[in-house]
Amino acid sequence: MTEPKIFLPTLSYLLPKPGRPLIHRDLSWIQFNDRVLAEARSKSNPVLSRMKFLSISASNLDEFFMIRFASLMRGLGAAKNDESRENLARVHATVLESVRKFGVRQNKTLEILRKAGEQYRVYLHVRTQKDSPEFHQGRRIFEAKVLPQLVTKNEFSYGCIGELSNLQLLVHINKDLWFQIPRATPAVFYEIDETKDRMDVFFLDELLSSHLDSMLPLRDKPGILRVTRDADFTLDLPDNDTESIPDLVQKNISIRDKGRLVRLQWNGSFPKDFLAEACDQLKLDIRQCLRAPGTLCLNGLFGFVASVPDRMGRRAGFQNPHLKITMPGPFREDRRKALFESLDHIDFLFHQPYDSFDAFINWLKTASEDPAVTMIEQTIYRTDSDSRIVEVLKQAALAKKKVRVMLELRARFDESNNLKVAEALSKAGVEVKFGFGNLKLHAKVTLVTRKVGEKTTRFTHLSTGNYNAKTARQYTDISIFTSNAEIGDDARHFFDSVYKKEVPTSFKQLVTAPIKLHARMRTLIKAETDAAKAGRPARIVAKVNALVDEKIIEDLYVASQAGVKIDLIVRGACSLIPGVKGLSDNIRVISIVDRFLEHSRIYWFQSSGVMYLSSADWMPRNFFSRLEIAFPVLDPRLYKFMTEVLIPGYLHDNTRARKLTPRGVWAKVSGGPLVAHRAQWYFEELATGHYKNTPLFDQKLFKEWTQPKS
Repeated sequence: MTEPKIFLPTLSYLLPKPGRPLIHRDLSWIQFNDRVLAEARSKSNPVLSRMKFLSISASNLDEFFMIRFASLMRGLGAAKNDESRENLARVHATVLESVRKFGVRQNKTLEILRKAGEQYRVYLHVRTQKDSPEFHQGRRIFEAKVLPQLVTKNEFSYGCIGELSNLQLLVHINKDLWFQIPRATPAVFYEIDETKDRMDVFFLDELLSSHLDSMLPLRDKPGILRVTRDADFTLDLPDNDTESIPDLVQKNISIRDKGRLVRLQWNGSFPKDFLAEACDQLKLDIRQCLRAPGTLCLNGLFGFVASVPDRMGRRAGFQNPHLKITMPGPFREDRRKALFESLDHIDFLFHQPYDSFDAFINWLKTASEDPAVTMIEQTIYRTDSDSRIVEVLKQAALAKKKVRVMLELRARFDESNNLKVAEALSKAGVEVKFGFGNLKLHAKVTLVTRKVGEKTTRFTHLSTGNYNAKTARQYTDISIFTSNAEIGDDARHFFDSVYKKEVPTSFKQLVTAPIKLHARMRTLIKAETDAAKAGRPARIVAKVNALVDEKIIEDLYVASQAGVKIDLIVRGACSLIPGVKGLSDNIRVISIVDRFLEHSRIYWFQSSGVMYLSSADWMPRNFFSRLEIAFPVLDPRLYKFMTEVLIPGYLHDNTRARKLTPRGVWAKVSGGPLVAHRAQWYFEELATGHYKNTPLFDQKLFKEWTQPKS
C-alpha cells in the first residue's frame, strides 16, 4: 500500500497500527452510532422519531459489546507478540473511553427528549418525586406488573452477578438480599390515555429503584446491575446428518446466555468500592464497568414508539407521516393474473420501502395459484415471525407444487425464529434445506419455474434485503424481477448446487461469494484504474453498509492515485480514509442516517459499464464466510435509472449526509446546491409520482399504477 507522507495527530488514535492508513473498524462503528444519536438530538426530526433513534443507539451498543467488543477481547487475549498486544490494548482503551463519553451524550439526549416530549404530553419518567401523581401511577404499575416477577435471592456474593444471563438485571439490596429480574420482563412500561392525549413511560430500573420500598424497609435506593456477555458463536453444520442440525443450533443458542462477561452496567446506589471489588472478583476490567446513561432500559423505548396509536401521532412535529407506498398495476391483487405475461416483456425494479413489498408477496401468491408454475424455490435468511411469505409457501406445497426453501438457521439473533419457520414449512410439505459447513447462506433469491406447452420460463427475483415484510417497511433495499434467461439459468444452478451442499461456481451473469465476488470486485476496480491511466473517463460508486476489507481499500487507494473518481456511500464502519493528499485525493465518503435504515448495496464501475446489486458488504465475512449473490443490472432502462436518478439522489443529499474527513472524523456536508436535498424524501416523491420523467416510467403501465394503503 502506498503510504501518505503526513497524518494529522488527531487521526492517530483511530488507526489499528500507527502510520497505516486504515481506521479501526470498531472505532469507525462507534462513530456511526454517534451519527445515530445525532438524529435523536436533531430538532428537525419529530419527537417520536428522536426517541426511536435514542433507543436504537442503545440497542446498537448492546450488540456491539456482544459481538465486536467480545471479538476484540478474544483477539487481545490471543495476541502472539508484544506489538500486536500493544496495538490491540490501545484500541481496547480507546473504545472504552469513547463508549464512556457516548454514555454521557446519551444521558444528555434523554434529558433533552424528556423535556421535548412534555410538549406533546409524552412523559418519560426517569425520576419521579415521592407522592406526586406520577409516583403513585408508577407504584401501581410496579405492584401489578413488576413485583410478581421478582425472584428473591438471599446471601449475595459477587459470584451471583456471574450467574446472570445475557442482558439480565440484578437488584442489590445488601449482603443478605438481592433480586433477579426475569429477562422477559419489559424494559419499559407505558400507559396511553387517548381521552387525555397523554402517554406515560416508566423505565423498569426506575420502577425498581423507586418502589421496592413498598415491600421492604429500605434506607437507601437499591443498586441495579445489568450484564452483557459474549454472544457470538461459530457453528459449522454437518454436510450429511441434516436431521441433527436444528437440535445442534438450538443447543448452541444457549451458549450466548452464558458467554464471557464483556460489560457491567450500573444504576442507583452501591456501597463504597462495591463495583471495584465486583470487577476484581469477576475478572473484569474496571473500565468495562459503565454507568447507565440515565437508565439501563433505553432499548425499551423502541417498543413504546411503535405502539403509539395513529390518531395520537398525527400532531405536527410529533411523528413522521405515513409513508405513501406504490405498486405497479401488474402486481395488484386484482390484476396479477397477467403478471407473468408482463414479466415476459419487461423487468421491474423495486426500491423499498417506497415501493410496496406486497408486490413480492402478490407475485409469490400468483405463482402458488398458477397451474403453469411447477416449482418455487427461495432462500430465507431473516423473515418476520408471522410471515405471509411462509404462509404462501405452505399453501403452494399443499397445492402439490414443488417448493424448496434454503433456510439459514444461523442468522444471528434470529435462530429461534428460523427454527420455528423451518418446522412450519416442513410440516406443510416444503422441502427445507439448511446452510452448510461454515458458510452462512446470505443470498436473497427466489426462482419460479413456469411451463406453458413446451416452453419453460424461469422468473427470478433478486434482492439486496431480506424476505421480511416488517423490515421491508424500515430498511431501504432494491430488488429486481426478471425473466432474463441467463439470470434464470444461473438461479437454477445456484439452487441445485446449494441444495446438494456444494459451493456454486461457473455462472453466466451472477457473481457469488465465497469463490468469485472478491476477485471480481478487485478486477473491476483495476479496470477503472487502467482506464484512468489511459486517459479515459473512470469512476467508481459503491454503496455498502460497511467497508473494512483491506485489499479492496488498497485497490481503491491505487485507483484514486491513478485519477479514478470514487464516491462511497457507507452507512456504518468505514476503514478507508478519504481526501489524503497523495493517497486518496479522489475519494469521497458520505454516510446517510435517516428515517429508514440504508441497507441496499450497489457497486457501479462506469468505464466497464457494469453495475451489481447485492446483499454483500465489502467485508471479509461477506467475501469469504458467506454464500452471497451479486446480480447485474442488465436492463438498459433500469441501468439508466440507477446511474442518472438513484445514485445522484444519494450523492446530492445535503440534509442528512455526513462526510468523512481526512482527519478521520465525520462532518456535515456543506456547500453544493442551495436547495435542500434529502435523499429519502426525494425517493418517496419519485415513487408517489410513479417515477414519471425517469427511465422507470413506462407509458403502457402508467395507467395501471396504484397507490395501495400504507
